[in-house]
Amino acid sequence: MDVETLTTLGRLAEIAPSPDGTWLAAAIARPDERASKYVHDLWRIPLDGRPATRLTHGPSNDRAPRFRHDGALLFLSNRPVGKAPEPGDDQRAQVWMLPPHGEPQRVTDEPLGVDDFLVAQHADVMIVRAPVWPDVPHDAQRAHAREIEEVGPRGLRYRALPVRHWDAWVPAAAPHLVRYDTNGGGRVDVTPRADREHREVDWDLSSDGRTLVIGTMRADVDRIRSAAVRVIDVESGSARDLGVLDRTSYSHLRLSPDGTRVAAQRERRREGRCDERALVVIDLASGSERVLASRWDRWPIPEQWDAQGESVVCTADDEGRVVVARIDVERGEHVVLAERGSFSCVRRSGARLVAIQSTLFAPPRAVIVGGAALADPSGFDASCIEGVRVETFEVQGADGAQVRTMLVLPRGEGPHPTLLWIHGGPISQWADGWHWRWNPLVAASAGYAVALPNPRGSTGHGHAFVAGVWGDWGGRCFDDLMRVTDALAARDDVDASRIAAMGGSFGGYMTSWIAGRTDRFRALVTHAGLFDLRAFYGTCDHPATFGAMMGATPWQGDVERHSPHAGIGEWRTPTLVVHGEKDYRVPIGEALALFESLQAHGVESELLVFPDEGHWIQKPRNVRQWYAVILEYLARHLR
Repeated sequence: MDVETLTTLGRLAEIAPSPDGTWLAAAIARPDERASKYVHDLWRIPLDGRPATRLTHGPSNDRAPRFRHDGALLFLSNRPVGKAPEPGDDQRAQVWMLPPHGEPQRVTDEPLGVDDFLVAQHADVMIVRAPVWPDVPHDAQRAHAREIEEVGPRGLRYRALPVRHWDAWVPAAAPHLVRYDTNGGGRVDVTPRADREHREVDWDLSSDGRTLVIGTMRADVDRIRSAAVRVIDVESGSARDLGVLDRTSYSHLRLSPDGTRVAAQRERRREGRCDERALVVIDLASGSERVLASRWDRWPIPEQWDAQGESVVCTADDEGRVVVARIDVERGEHVVLAERGSFSCVRRSGARLVAIQSTLFAPPRAVIVGGAALADPSGFDASCIEGVRVETFEVQGADGAQVRTMLVLPRGEGPHPTLLWIHGGPISQWADGWHWRWNPLVAASAGYAVALPNPRGSTGHGHAFVAGVWGDWGGRCFDDLMRVTDALAARDDVDASRIAAMGGSFGGYMTSWIAGRTDRFRALVTHAGLFDLRAFYGTCDHPATFGAMMGATPWQGDVERHSPHAGIGEWRTPTLVVHGEKDYRVPIGEALALFESLQAHGVESELLVFPDEGHWIQKPRNVRQWYAVILEYLARHLR
């Protein structure tokens, strides 16, 4: 499977079950006609296994399917209106309705567009999340935005961090929640005074349309922003906050069927110790909360309630998988419902659960949980990876903990040139799931064995295993990776003289950390990696969060203790440095400093920069170049 195949496959992003329980509306991404970006089409996937059919197609981006209480399909789209669309319409999404026959009809006309929306299951209520310029009348919003875009002023003024997030500056326009009926009438701004508190948070709407819950952000005592749970009466707009506790944040909010409780993942931060995450159910009337599945040493994320409100269906990282589990609210016990591969977007369709499932060898497709796979319109043909296989092995860490690695092996007996591919995070995992950005099948199809290790800091192996990386990025994680490399080198199907290490974000950091401590690898590739932790701290988008994880700042503690820049004098291995210029999580300065340091020390090195990309390389043509350059580089050094 080459990168051309990878970038042209249909990418299932979201599913929504129809009220009559017979089909799923799906949003599937594809490259546009020039392969300059991905756009989504809507598809109909029958639940009886019949073939899927496309509902929309064209240059517009049709996504976020939601069913109205009467069965009509609503969705977000930036499609033009009429024969003479207003300037900027193609940059603004609105809610549209797809009738059983005929062309889609626009439902909303928010001046700056709609970011997301929810529809009540059993009421004529729709809530949209839309950006709003502060202190600008509603009927002047669009003209004001156009003037700012064309002539300015464009200065952004802040009084607190964060000022950037991932690949964008925090804009002056703030997200508001706006109530409509589902035909687009009766517009009321439910949060007219909202500013920064509802950015990058989760939210949900009760089935009767009366209650809205949303995370509300605030600066906490540790300078990290925490999200309490804001409960809003949709009719009156009155609001109250639950869970306003120091160093505590709630996410993945899911209201119970009767709208009286909310399930959430609660994160508690403790100074000098790894964050704790738990599944909780909060009573909206009293504010009291209960922890569920406390004996299950995993971090469950609530996806859905059952129809009776007696259990919460969750997903959870679990030993290299993402499983689906049902957790009984009364007893707090969990039962795993599906565990092969990785699951997301779990939804209730009548008495059944549907979800998106993928594996290392199969891209995301819609399935009935515990039942059959449904039609797959991605265009994937498994013959392109025929002969590629995967094995799982474990090595023992220094403290006896088991470190699991998936090894993707190419065709043939070997010995194969091999990539040690280190995941980001560091609190994340390699899973038996499809990865659009870091896909090992492209390298395996080019003849490489690809090792996907889950060292200390990886999720799915219990809290203590995750905590092993807290404040100690370069310690036990490095030791785990070296033990994995030892095990790889001892295999008959791996060529011990031709092993490269590569990774992105934290994986890029770890690749650089490795370089200053061993020359056992033939080549290194670091993408969006941290290099000089002193400089990184003040320029990343969330410095306080990084400082808490490291247990140090440039002015308190020893932030340099695990900084790769200190090992540059010992660096000998040829290195390819890759970065996106719009990356604000790991700013471009890290790549430039690394490349200059390598050049100054006479280390064979190359730099690949994408001026139009952020932390991830996402545009189809750029993705193709990313893989092409890396495979050419590896071939030159490993073959």
